[in-house]
Amino acid sequence: MVPQRGPLLLLALSLGLACAQQTLEEVPVQPGFNAQKVEGRWLTIQLASSRAHLVSPADPLKLGLHSIWTRDEDVTFVLFWTGEGVCQGVNVTVHPTGLQGQFQGSWEGGNSMHVCFVGTDYSNLVLYVRLEDAGEVTSLWALLARTTPGDPTWLGKYLEYIRELRLHKAPVFNLDARCPPAEA
Repeated sequence: MVPQRGPLLLLALSLGLACAQQTLEEVPVQPGFNAQKVEGRWLTIQLASSRAHLVSPADPLKLGLHSIWTRDEDVTFVLFWTGEGVCQGVNVTVHPTGLQGQFQGSWEGGNSMHVCFVGTDYSNLVLYVRLEDAGEVTSLWALLARTTPGDPTWLGKYLEYIRELRLHKAPVFNLDARCPPAEA
């Protein structure tokens, strides 16, 4: 008798997703991390997510990281939503958790956001973001660089995480400038 493949496939998918949704304690962080050294413009080199539909190339609305800034111990990510007739800037500020290289905050109506600076030489950066929305967890991994192309060493480290966690690669979207002025 041949076992049905459906339940086995579902189990394998669930285990892969559970692995991708690591706790903050399981995610490595940069020893001696200095948030002020990551200030400025960043370009996204690679992006991956635990949820494929959120990073679909068919979605006309794109989210792009513009830059990272600090104020006291807080870190602010400057993001832009762009698409068909849409361009909106969003600043997301996260606060230190008390653990080296880890920050937390909220986004859009109380959704929880945790950020880990996994590794950096301050010209390349591997970033882990965990979003929790009404009990659903989404893991995002990003490889950022000050210029393109990124350092192959950092690309290799990033791709190890993506392979190990079986994440969905996403199209990369970088913004050269802020939203264009509204037409009169």
